[in-house]
Amino acid sequence: MSAAHPEDAEIRVLYAQYLAGWNQRSGASVSACFTDDGEIVGFDGTVHSGRLSIAADLRRLFADHPTPPYIGLVRSVRPVAEGVAVLHAVAGMVPVGGDDLDPGLHAVHTLLAVADDGRWKIAVFQATPAQYHGRPEAVDALTAELQAAR
Repeated sequence: MSAAHPEDAEIRVLYAQYLAGWNQRSGASVSACFTDDGEIVGFDGTVHSGRLSIAADLRRLFADHPTPPYIGLVRSVRPVAEGVAVLHAVAGMVPVGGDDLDPGLHAVHTLLAVADDGRWKIAVFQATPAQYHGRPEAVDALTAELQAAR
């Protein structure tokens, strides 16, 4: 296992800002976390490229769909190279109007952060479904962990 990143706290704040923007359903707030040429690979595989495109695409998404809020737990933050770090997290969602996490919406988040003019920004963010096929106990364990974090 690699050592924790020396700017671990700042990169965790960046992830928290991303989640807050998503949970506020604000394309502008989410996109503010990204580099100018940043990318999101969404849960369904859709790719959004460029900070301005991310803002516009998410603005439309939030207007057209009742996106549930995220609950995220950071697993690790580690250096990749000078000025580059990777954050791994798990996340769950409570559907709009629901009371409980929907295990079908659990995700693994991978965030590639880069130092950009003295501030950490997201270069690439990917949400991968955390379905753990054939391992229902893993889904149950993740659900319980996320539930405890609510």
